[in-house]
Amino acid sequence: MHKRERMARNFIRTYGYKRFLQLLTMFQKNESGPAVGKKFNVSRERVRQWRKAFGVTITTYNIYPEVIELYEKMDES
Repeated sequence: MHKRERMARNFIRTYGYKRFLQLLTMFQKNESGPAVGKKFNVSRERVRQWRKAFGVTITTYNIYPEVIELYEKMDES
């Protein structure tokens, strides 16, 4: 059994399946560590460990259309 799976099983054993889904939903909504910690009565460090064990955070950078348009105009010159 992988460490992630063991952590997930331990979480479910301690808090229950519904709370596990609640935690994952909070992570998907990118709620802060202190907010999640308060909800589960744990430290921010524990929340960080859960976040790292149960998934991956991906950040994207979207360029505004007007900036792309400006770039394209400069590229034509």
